[in-house]
Formats: sequence, C-alpha cells, structure tokens
Amino acid sequence: MTKDQTPLHHLFEVWHRSASDTIALLRSLEESDWSVPTELPGWDVRAIAAHLAHLESELAGNPQQQVEVPPAPHVKGLLGEFTEAGVIARASWTTDEIIDELEASVEKRYADFTSAPPADASAPGPGFAGVVGWSWQTLMTNRPLDFWMHEQDIRRALDRPGGLDSTGAVHTAEVYAKSLPFILGKKVGAPAGTTLVVDVTGVHPQVLAARVAPNGRGEPVDDLDEEPTARLVMDFETWILLVGGRRGPDDVQVEVHGDTDLARQVLDSLGVTL
Repeated sequence: MTKDQTPLHHLFEVWHRSASDTIALLRSLEESDWSVPTELPGWDVRAIAAHLAHLESELAGNPQQQVEVPPAPHVKGLLGEFTEAGVIARASWTTDEIIDELEASVEKRYADFTSAPPADASAPGPGFAGVVGWSWQTLMTNRPLDFWMHEQDIRRALDRPGGLDSTGAVHTAEVYAKSLPFILGKKVGAPAGTTLVVDVTGVHPQVLAARVAPNGRGEPVDDLDEEPTARLVMDFETWILLVGGRRGPDDVQVEVHGDTDLARQVLDSLGVTL
C-alpha cells in the first residue's frame, strides 16, 4: 500500500487483482472443464463462476432475474437461497456470457470506486452487503478472499495448481490468521489459560498463537513465552483447506504436539465462514 492509499483503497486493489486472476483462469478453461464437480457441495466449476458473476453484478447495481430456488441439501438458510438464486438464474447462459458479465461488473465497480470512493469505510456497503450488515470495510475484506478461495476451488477440481503466491493468497492468509482466537475461545470453548499455536509452513509461513483470557474469550498472542497447551503444524494449503471449510481434519496431514484432545477439538472447529 502506498502512502497516499487508504486501507479501503488497498482492499479495492487487492480485490481487483484477485478478480482479474480468477477471470483469467476462467477464460483459459476448456468447455468440458465447466461441468467438473468441486469440493463445494452441489456446485461444479460453472456454478462457482455463476456465483461470482451474480455477486459482482448485484454489487454493481445491475437488475437481477428473480428465480425460484428449490430445496436442496447444499442450500441452507436465506443466504444459501440468495447465492443459489444467482447460479440458477444463469443456468442457460453460455460460459462466455458468465465470464463477460463477471468482468464487466468488476470493471464497473472498480471504475466507480476510482472516480468516487466511499467517504466512510464504516458506512453500509451496497446491495446485499448492507442487508446483512456489512460495512464497506467488511465487504471489501471479504470479496478478494471469496475470489481467491473460489479460484483455488476451481484449480483443485481441475488439477491445475497455482496462485498460492498471489496477492489474493497473501490477503486470505492475513484474514484467516485473525480467526484463531475466536476458534479457541468461542467455537472450542477452551478453559481460561489454554494456549494454542498453529505453525503454518510453506509459501506463506506464519506462527499464529492464541490464549483464552480469564473472561473466557480468546485473544491473540504476539509472543508466547511458554510451551502451548497444543501446537499444530501444517503447510499453508492445508491451513486454508481447514479454516476455509473445504476439508476435514481426517482428509489432511497435520502434525500435533501437546494436548491431543484439545488439538482434535480445534481441528474439528477450524472451519469458519467470513
């Protein structure tokens, strides 16, 4: 981030780069690639692309086709119906039409922000963001993460690895790092004084540490000067698969030290939705 950029400007640049990377990947696909299932229940590659096109089109202020969403195991709650509606509405579109809509919406949003950026990053975001209570800051923190995670979903489905060293990857690593205290204190409900370290190795090495405070809340720890109650060691892609809810602990390789019961509870609770 340059000195004349605000945090929101920086997030828009990260989002634009992540969106461009995903669009480039989609344009490189063969037609047969679009029907390949992904790790996301009920969604193939085409559904992911349609989902991204829907969200960006909606945020750009474009009118959306109203469709009926039939019950399905992977459609849960109002948010699930909203996202599935975008996929269903584009079921008859060509793949080029989906990509073109996505790209046009992204460029419109980027141009609108460049010409008239929001004056207050804490103000409600546009479209669905305002409905669910997201500020501009929250929206633009989540959008590049969503793009990068879905780019990786597509790459794994098609066995086309890449993008682990991109701008979107760095951003996603930073965002998910902040989830560890919530996981330890809220999701696991570990007792006060419990400490946890997640040692992420590989392309984006991080040593993440959290402690449960006397009030029961998890808090980040910058320098843990004691052996933690439990320590987990895994590579970056494994961390993303777990914390992003793509795979469970039995489907990946994780090195465990210390309290194995606590480690298992943490591993079972790592998946978070942002």
